[in-house]
Amino acid sequence: MDNNDILIRLRYALDIRDVDMQKIFKLGGADFTQEEVRKLLIKSKETYRYDNEVVDKINEKDENIKCKNSTFEAFLNGFIILKRGKQEPKPGLPETLELTNNDKPNNMLLKKLKIALSLTSEDMLDIFQKAGVIITKGELSALLRKVGHNNYKECGDKFARNFLKGLAIKIRG
Repeated sequence: MDNNDILIRLRYALDIRDVDMQKIFKLGGADFTQEEVRKLLIKSKETYRYDNEVVDKINEKDENIKCKNSTFEAFLNGFIILKRGKQEPKPGLPETLELTNNDKPNNMLLKKLKIALSLTSEDMLDIFQKAGVIITKGELSALLRKVGHNNYKECGDKFARNFLKGLAIKIRG
């Protein structure tokens, strides 16, 4: 699952309009036009699969823009600012949120959505359960750790997909 696919699923789960997507990107420090946002929300040709062969019947006229990790993180930072407000900088710290770029996109997704939506660990476990995935608090904690930590575990596409599915069920009903 690439960042474009995650953005598409996240947009659906949270029911976000294109105008709001543009606003969120701007809050995160990435300035996109509405047309560029629409191009970010087009699945890449590589994500369409049928019996392990790439399907060539995708509209070639709609060129998508590949969403880099930095762009994806800017979106998530903007979403945090939208939901929780701009945080006043503490003395001695930089004014803007720094892009970490160390995390895998799926781990970053879980961490930043937990912050933006003010989710507790129990809330996240409930969201996973709505999608039919049962994980323990320890496994969830491992997914939310920093990259160099002993107990860090990389979040696979299956967990990220199911989290977004459970989030859509919780929010959209």
